[in-house]
Amino acid sequence: MEYKDERWRLVGYLSKSLNEMEKNYEIYDKEMLAVIRGLENWRHLLEEAHFKFEVWTDHKNLEYFMKV
Repeated sequence: MEYKDERWRLVGYLSKSLNEMEKNYEIYDKEMLAVIRGLENWRHLLEEAHFKFEVWTDHKNLEYFMKV
C-alpha cells in the first residue's frame, strides 16, 4: 500500500518484561535500555537499509544522551 500524505506510521512494535535486576534501574536507564533493545532487535533491518534512520523519543530523561 502506498501513502501519499507523507505521514509517519508505526511499522513495528517490541514488548519485553524487565528482569529482576533491570527492575531496579533508574528511569533514565530503563528508557535507554528500551532504545538499545529496539536497535538490537531490528539491527538486521537497519544494517541493510539504504537510507539513514533516526531514533525519536519524547523522554526528557534522555536529552543528555541525544546531545552527546
